[in-house]
Amino acid sequence: MVVEDDAGMTDQGPAVIPALVFDGERVPVLVGGSVTARRFMVGGAGVVMGPAGMVIITEASDAPARSGVWSAEEVRLIGPAPAPVTERLMGSPWGVDESSLPIHIAVRLGEEVLYLGTAQVSQAGTADGVLTDCKLRLEAPLSRELLNRVRPPLPPVDLPGLGWLRHVNGDRAAALEQFVTGWYPAAGATESPSCSPSRLPGGLRQLYRLAQQRPGALGTQNSILPEPDLHTDHLGEMLVFGVENQGGFFWSLLWTLDGPEADPTVWFREFDEEPIAEQEPLSGFLIQFSLFEASMGADYLALPNRLTAPQVEQLTQALHLVPLRPFWPWALTHFYVAPGLVVRVSSEGGEEFDVWVGATHRSALDPLADLPVDWTRFDG
Repeated sequence: MVVEDDAGMTDQGPAVIPALVFDGERVPVLVGGSVTARRFMVGGAGVVMGPAGMVIITEASDAPARSGVWSAEEVRLIGPAPAPVTERLMGSPWGVDESSLPIHIAVRLGEEVLYLGTAQVSQAGTADGVLTDCKLRLEAPLSRELLNRVRPPLPPVDLPGLGWLRHVNGDRAAALEQFVTGWYPAAGATESPSCSPSRLPGGLRQLYRLAQQRPGALGTQNSILPEPDLHTDHLGEMLVFGVENQGGFFWSLLWTLDGPEADPTVWFREFDEEPIAEQEPLSGFLIQFSLFEASMGADYLALPNRLTAPQVEQLTQALHLVPLRPFWPWALTHFYVAPGLVVRVSSEGGEEFDVWVGATHRSALDPLADLPVDWTRFDG
């Protein structure tokens, strides 16, 4: 079936009605002719470029390593991309900038091609001048029904469980190990130089051991320093072991020549301000740090605008509160979890809340899809 577009031309170019099936003859109209059109393949997607625009045709797939529709608002083009595509999407370094030309998105469904509308580049990555990945934001979000057609839902999988939760206020070493090994797939053993492990508290030694096979355990937003990079502060009094990604603050432990304290206090310090004690000692802090970083580095995210207390209660009512005192002195933070899901809730004054949701699999976000929440990003 082919749905004809009888809207004609507008001042901005060809008028195309979103979510219509169209045949190959429509592509030259969108790019400005067939004679000068150039065709490429990028990560499983067909890319056609001409003097009037670009058409990207992806397959109906949810494979993270291939180009396709990622969410109701986002399409991803996975490189490497040839130089003409890189220049069109990112701008030419030689002064001829075609990056403002329209980018049209379509998805192949069997024998049909479904037009989804236009998009704009929101983020792009390069390596040695080659486009490696590109996120394109659709100008008109897709309906849930249409999204399920062009990005077929992933089948349910075995999500990381919550067995670790019962150990949080008992055997915290077991809780940390079970959470980290459940959340991060093993990536293979790596050799890690030792930095006087007997001088370090057991919690840090455990995390370093886990990170040998699961490097993500040391953080993606903020990070626990690798053992060789541990250092004392300028006074020689504190052992700095964790840092913010831009160097704005760090976490440290009191450093002495005696044997390490079994479960020491963790000190948060911003620049040269007075240090502030985290409410949980190292054993609880490492669980909280792991939850924070797991949510930040998750493949699948759900990010709402700031929420009120009743909205937070509604969002978290089916989740499990992690029974630890608040994390992070800047904005007191609590964590809620479900299988394959971590939700962090932060507030500076208790009236408005910042919420960040991370999941190991798209299906873990399904219970949140129908909540009356204004999402700025929803990967479910």
